[in-house]
Amino acid sequence: MTIGEHLDALYRLPSFTFPGPDAPADRLPEPDSVAWRLGSGAYDNDETWTDAFARFRAAVDTARVRALIVGGWEDAYDTAPTPIVEALVEAREAFPALRALFLGDLVMEECEISWIHQTDVTPLLNAYPALEEFGVRGGTGLEFTALRHGALRRLVAETGGLPVEVVRGIGASDLPALEHLDLWLGTPDYGGDSEAADLEPILSGARLPRLRHLALRNSEMQDAVAAAVAAAPVVERLEVLDLSMGVLTDEGAVALLSGQPLTHLKKLDLHHNYLSETVAERVRETLVAAGVEVDLDRDDADEDTEDDGTVWRYVAVGE
Repeated sequence: MTIGEHLDALYRLPSFTFPGPDAPADRLPEPDSVAWRLGSGAYDNDETWTDAFARFRAAVDTARVRALIVGGWEDAYDTAPTPIVEALVEAREAFPALRALFLGDLVMEECEISWIHQTDVTPLLNAYPALEEFGVRGGTGLEFTALRHGALRRLVAETGGLPVEVVRGIGASDLPALEHLDLWLGTPDYGGDSEAADLEPILSGARLPRLRHLALRNSEMQDAVAAAVAAAPVVERLEVLDLSMGVLTDEGAVALLSGQPLTHLKKLDLHHNYLSETVAERVRETLVAAGVEVDLDRDDADEDTEDDGTVWRYVAVGE
């Protein structure tokens, strides 16, 4: 699986790409009616992202903007968006209504997910204390320092490899309003160096009293994650548990079923898995009859077998 399409919505608002410097800008939508996407070419561009941002601020009543999507920036495969973060922090007084922000909406033609260079995103959350949704794509150079944010309801980190310090930073953060947490843990090949034990502060739920949707996915260590989740205190308050897109085998699924009951869930997402039909059927029999929606679609899960019998399995999103 690859990311081939830009975000089509954010904060329940349809996305709209702010026109380039040579396009007419006299028929723009109302500032609060769309999620504004601002981007510059990762390879060829007529202006820098910060120049496009300056044009945007001059053309749009930013006091009414509710959602902002940061698209590509120049040399994103080699350059961190630190100047973009600095520009957004500097402009915080001009965006009093901003409630949603996504940093790094690049598709594979622009920059593969694990090539995207990122930066410390904590200043954005500190600058916008009323922000309710925040997402970031790309794990190279990504930093997230422990913080307290009282309004954030949705946090997403899409990576081919999520650095352990980011996992720990999120786990150490006080996020009393957070309802939806989605972490793509990835693989060591692309910087995903966390272990299941690093998830313990998240799985305890101590700093996440309102969490209802937990996704720990796209992981090479999905069996260990499933085993940790099986006894996690946070699970009893969840409505959706998502362990999809990773290398989940019978071992992890059996561990999950052998732990605490999951029949209170509205949905269990295990798509892109490596389960035998026997274990998959056991999952169905245990949960579907209790009214849980279960996604066991193998999707594009694939494996290779070497001549010596070694089996290679893959997460859904790597490079």
